[in-house]
Amino acid sequence: MKKTLLAFALASTSLLALPALAQDAAPASATPDSTASSTRPSGGNYQPNQPVGSGNWFIDGSVGQAHVNKGPYNDHPTTYAIDGGYRWKVGQDMGLGVDIGYNDLGNFKLKNAFNSNDVNLTSQRNALRGWTAGVNGKINVWQGLYISGRAGVYGWKGHGYSNQDINRHDLDRVSYYGGAGVGYDFSDHFGLGLSYDYFHAKKDHIDLSTDTASLTAEYRF
Repeated sequence: MKKTLLAFALASTSLLALPALAQDAAPASATPDSTASSTRPSGGNYQPNQPVGSGNWFIDGSVGQAHVNKGPYNDHPTTYAIDGGYRWKVGQDMGLGVDIGYNDLGNFKLKNAFNSNDVNLTSQRNALRGWTAGVNGKINVWQGLYISGRAGVYGWKGHGYSNQDINRHDLDRVSYYGGAGVGYDFSDHFGLGLSYDYFHAKKDHIDLSTDTASLTAEYRF
């Protein structure tokens, strides 16, 4: 399932560029106005008020739930993530972009702020945290409704136990992530979506790989 998800994320983000390449390869129709001939039309379902070839900076904020079952830590903690980047309109209904971000997959328990307990539980939990850098794509299938995919590298840190080892190990490595989702763009600037992501994290025979389900809000500038 997780390998299938990663393959889908990679395929969806890379194949989105093909229609744009085909459009670039097509000869431009003759017109007396050379300026008009070099201007691509706006419209379509993705960012309908922008012409193909334009782009936007964007920022995303996500909150969700992780699934972890490693060693003594078996829980469904709350996850948080933020990322930003730039996405181009590569076709009437498609966008393709790059992004960087940071996530925490279960080390924080914000409700503890209301009962005088520690909010940061990094010293007690084995959850991942780290930086992401990758590519992302969106296909707006009908008006504001879209499907999305993303994939890239994941520079993570975490803690774990190896087999019956009683010692807690500090771990870090650069690995990969991938995900897919659906959502709705309420305007050219704002959208909400649901996504499933997998973060691969293995080192020294300790497996902290985590999958998450998240609600994401995106603002495009």
